[in-house]
Amino acid sequence: MVHHVIDPLMDIDSHDRGRSANEFAAPGLVRADRWVGVPVAAMAVVVVIYASSMVLLGDTVAYARWPGVVTLWLIVAVCWVSVRRVGGRASVVMAALAMSSFAAGASYDLWATRAGVALPMPSPADIGFLLFYPLLVAAILTAVRRASRGLSSSVWWDSMMGALGTAAVMAVVLEPVLARVIAEPSSLATSTRLAYPVFDLVLVGCVAGIAGLVRLSGDDRWALLMAGLLIFAAADMLDALQLADDGHLPDVGWVIGLCLIAIWVAAAEPDSRPSRGGVEPRSGSAALVVSLAAGLVGLFLLVLGTRVQVSIVAVALAGATVAAAVVRSHRAFRLLRHLVDLRRHEATTDELTGLANRRVLYAEAAVRLSDRAAPCALILLDLDRFKEVNDSLGHHVGDELLARVGARLAEDVRDGDLLARLGGDEFAALVEVSDREQAVATAVKLRELLTAPFLLDGLSLQSGASIGIAVFPDDGRDLSTLLRKADIAMYKAKLTGMGHYAYSSADDEDLDSHLRTAAELRTALGEHQLVLHYQPKVDLVTGDVASVEALVRWNHPNRGLLYPIDFLSVIQEAGLMPQMTTRVLEMALDQASDWRRGGRPLSVAVNLSASSLVDNELPDVVAAMLRERKLPPSALHLEITEDFLMADRDRARAILSRLRAGGVQICVDDFGTGYSSLAYLRELPIDELKLDRSFIFPMADDERALALVTSTVGLAHSLGLRMVAEGVETDSAYAELARMGCDQAQGYFTSRPLPAAELDAWLLGRPDSFDPSALYPSG
Repeated sequence: MVHHVIDPLMDIDSHDRGRSANEFAAPGLVRADRWVGVPVAAMAVVVVIYASSMVLLGDTVAYARWPGVVTLWLIVAVCWVSVRRVGGRASVVMAALAMSSFAAGASYDLWATRAGVALPMPSPADIGFLLFYPLLVAAILTAVRRASRGLSSSVWWDSMMGALGTAAVMAVVLEPVLARVIAEPSSLATSTRLAYPVFDLVLVGCVAGIAGLVRLSGDDRWALLMAGLLIFAAADMLDALQLADDGHLPDVGWVIGLCLIAIWVAAAEPDSRPSRGGVEPRSGSAALVVSLAAGLVGLFLLVLGTRVQVSIVAVALAGATVAAAVVRSHRAFRLLRHLVDLRRHEATTDELTGLANRRVLYAEAAVRLSDRAAPCALILLDLDRFKEVNDSLGHHVGDELLARVGARLAEDVRDGDLLARLGGDEFAALVEVSDREQAVATAVKLRELLTAPFLLDGLSLQSGASIGIAVFPDDGRDLSTLLRKADIAMYKAKLTGMGHYAYSSADDEDLDSHLRTAAELRTALGEHQLVLHYQPKVDLVTGDVASVEALVRWNHPNRGLLYPIDFLSVIQEAGLMPQMTTRVLEMALDQASDWRRGGRPLSVAVNLSASSLVDNELPDVVAAMLRERKLPPSALHLEITEDFLMADRDRARAILSRLRAGGVQICVDDFGTGYSSLAYLRELPIDELKLDRSFIFPMADDERALALVTSTVGLAHSLGLRMVAEGVETDSAYAELARMGCDQAQGYFTSRPLPAAELDAWLLGRPDSFDPSALYPSG
């Protein structure tokens, strides 16, 4: 559907209020520039005076035809002023030429009449009059064509049918004129006389065509054009049918019709002026009424022609109208059939991926599972961390990822299986299997398909997935039951990190526990049940403690103190990680502020999840927290994992650079456990590496582990980074790390994580001086 049918050169804001005195302010007229509004207003006044005088006084006061000719040239002047204003647009130029041609013909006719010169047929006046029609029709067609770019072909057919039907009716009305002219011997004069009623048919057809194209409003300029054309054509018919005895009425009709057409021309907006409105195309029942009426009229005239004498012109136009109606009906039927097919496709297909949708899955499953004996499996697949993709890269990248995932899964699904997108980032497959083991194998294969990265928006994204499996008929005999149990299994897969999981009856209780825990965590966040314990980082050279790591605990009202392993996965799945991160940062910085006021300037390290680090506002939030507590930025260390760094390195660089520029220290936690390139150590703003405990524990008995730790310490120092060893639990490990030059140690050998009060007591109980060499092996 086209919403801007009116030529942009004509676009006016018909709803403007407070128009100036120089604007043509008659109802239904449009706003014009001041220097055009004055001529238009003057023209209107002159036309009103002329028409009133001609109707009331006639020739009784020596009113010959010269006032009408003067009025015509004033109309011509208004049109040419409009040409200059709009920069010579074709439709306006042709309309101005048409007006000039008619005025020139009238002027010559007036001169010949007053000079007593007999006018032949055709005369120079006829040339001027007859040129008016094609020039004006060309102007109208040019304006409509320019205004209706992209208009539906069905609307054009409706318009054409309306024009043909109306012209057929007018041919019947003009039957006496047409019959009289056609009966004359063929000559140039006969052709000239025949041209006038034929052109009148064209003008009236233009009115019907415009009516079929646009829906009129109360102050629509196209209504002015149609009114002007109808009045002009009516004056022509009065003159041709010799229904006006005094001859004044056609003259008045021509002038008024041309005046209205000139106002339509004057309403043109320059190309440089932005469009401020327009007329909407006819659509729906309104458009069909025009075509239906035209078709019925054409059919009626054809039937009438078999009973009474009807001109060949009317019969030809009626036949063309009926033929157009047949073509229009055929096109409408094809369009309707296409829409039905499109609706059916939309109703059964997921728009984003092209896969079957939830409706199809339910319908097909009802057929496949009824009276079935052989086993099959419902595999429910949910993308991991999909929300982070949407939040960090935008929904357009998320949509593209879903489409790529759907395409990759569809390539591997067998012909007899059914793959559907349920919505969001969930997909389901109903597959033929021989037993539960084959169902698990199929799920594993589907999950492996997604391990290869997707190249999206210039980024390489790896999409993990969690898969739940429910087997028919053991786990359920209908799709609703299978979906519920596959959903339980899928959440189990996410919680355990296994990636896939087959439902068992014991999982119902686990799900209930999971949902209950999520609800309790929401309460815990609101009632400040989360607490922090702090584990010191000991300097391996001096033995001093300058920083601690904040570790979250849940002081559950019934279950006691819970560790992160008991609730972090639920926090993540319930979407509560941002709230928990904010709460942990607030508590850690409050404690750092208390220590600093007490004369113990300890920095505090806080772990951030990947989901927290996709927030572009994080640097600003952190800076505001530090300012509020009057803490230096160096009082906060933020610990992140390698997984986040490699998932979206460009985003990591942007966020970490802003944090680091603000003075916050950046640490990489669990270093060495990821599958990443070490290039990020050079590219990203990092201050500290924390070597994972899995390298520290076997050092005493494994020379390769010892070599790895030694080389990693050297790597960190060569890059200007601090090295912290976590999981230090023995004096030998502590001493070995000190010997190889590691900067700090953290672990049970020095202290377990402690509440703030107990950590204060532990710090006070330490000796004033500490000699780490006492722990070194002798010799």
